[in-house]
Amino acid sequence: MATSTPKKTRRAAARTSPSDNVRIYDTFIVGAGISGLATAIKLNKAGYHNFKIIEKASRVGGTWRENTYPGCGCDVPSSLYSYSFAPSSRWSNLFAKQPEILSYLERVSDEFGITPLIEFNNALERAAWDDDAGLWRLDTSNGEYLARTVVFATGPITESRIPAIPGLESFKGEMFHSARWNHDVDLTGKRVAVIGTGASAIQFVPQIQPQTKELTVFQRTAPWVLPKPDMALGESSKQAIERFPVIQQSWRKAVAGSLNVINFGLRNPAFLKPVNVAARQLLKVQVKDPTLRKAVTPNFDIGCKRILFANDYYPALQADNTSLIASGLVKVEGNTVIAANGERREVDVIIWGTGFDVSHPPIGQKVFNDRGERLADLWASSSPEAYLGTAIENTPNAFLILGPNVLVYDSFIQLAEAQLDYIIDGLLKIRDRGIRKLTIKSDVLKTHNERVQKNLQTTVFNAGGCSSYYLDQNGRNFAAWPWSLQALKRRLNVFNLEDYDLTYGQAEAPKPVKSNRTRRRKAEAVTE
Repeated sequence: MATSTPKKTRRAAARTSPSDNVRIYDTFIVGAGISGLATAIKLNKAGYHNFKIIEKASRVGGTWRENTYPGCGCDVPSSLYSYSFAPSSRWSNLFAKQPEILSYLERVSDEFGITPLIEFNNALERAAWDDDAGLWRLDTSNGEYLARTVVFATGPITESRIPAIPGLESFKGEMFHSARWNHDVDLTGKRVAVIGTGASAIQFVPQIQPQTKELTVFQRTAPWVLPKPDMALGESSKQAIERFPVIQQSWRKAVAGSLNVINFGLRNPAFLKPVNVAARQLLKVQVKDPTLRKAVTPNFDIGCKRILFANDYYPALQADNTSLIASGLVKVEGNTVIAANGERREVDVIIWGTGFDVSHPPIGQKVFNDRGERLADLWASSSPEAYLGTAIENTPNAFLILGPNVLVYDSFIQLAEAQLDYIIDGLLKIRDRGIRKLTIKSDVLKTHNERVQKNLQTTVFNAGGCSSYYLDQNGRNFAAWPWSLQALKRRLNVFNLEDYDLTYGQAEAPKPVKSNRTRRRKAEAVTE
């Protein structure tokens, strides 16, 4: 059971001994995307300033910095896809586009004084818990750092995925993934193959279709694509929103309420049956050709896979220069792409719309627990688990944002903020109570995840008749939260120390570890 320590001990644990010659951060933040920025802002607001934040790129933004494909935008209304503490009246559409979202994140970072605190162009290479010292050793491209705690704010959609296709090396044309869009490639008059029909593809296909000579879309599984209730917001609308904040607040509440209704349906698939019927009837209006309509009609319940929203995707598929192959790509022979059903096309460009490797948090490749085990190696044979998507077994003083089994159909920003309320409460308790080591209890983690998996069985994610990216190689749902967002927020409201094994005492600066890496520098000198 958690117990507090005397004030003298707490003060001692919160600072480095004068004899130490290295700086020990209270917290180290990895990533300056949506989650990392929010972490730094909320820590500052809590009066918690001894932290370090690094970012592998040269600017903030995370996925909104990396994804610049034509038509890139958000499928959650702008009012909710923004921080609760930083509403914006500048959105040009109900659903914001990528350039505006990136500008918004950069503006928030500047206005809250976070940008000067970020060490850019510095990538995490290895994070290992030093049990003797009670510290995290963080090896980065700029050197080694020491920290009592670490927040991994790297996000679940960072590693683009290109499948291993036989003969791909023989392709002589241009080829790139949507998340690494090559803007130097002119698609005008080209024969283009798009592989995949996920969230990114349904946005960029309508944008590139008019440019191409021939556009071939390879569809392994037909997605549910519903009309997008988008509209432009003129200057008068922006001025009204800025002048009357209640409009923004009401808009945000209305969107949140609508998403709650959708989430209720996802948890109770029987309520989605009428929506399935209506969506199929709508396809008869949207797609006139019966053969194409049959090909784009999903064979699973709506919501089993991510629901997509677009108004121009089906028109693009019906254009004269577009053809849909309702089969996956299985082979490449020179500039000939071959589908599983035997259809062949000669193409000049291949664009991968195959999404991301989200079945295991990518950060697991770089993190070692208190037993010296790499998290990715553990997850290779078993499914990733966390307590409330945040705390990982045998991984002390570490917190993961948007980890396993916290996803609901909502704004990632709302989810991250809910987790951060919990994480920051924990960080304050670690610092102020002189906790040296805090690790989630095995029985707490086991009980939690057993309940999660049991309750997921009746949701549309597991029972909707599809095989989505929510399910990993073991057939286990590693992503979804089976209850409401309100229930998740209640669970994240207070950081309960009784859920954790605790060790009290002061972390100690360890002796330097020799390294032959030329770019490694010694741990930062004390600047206090």
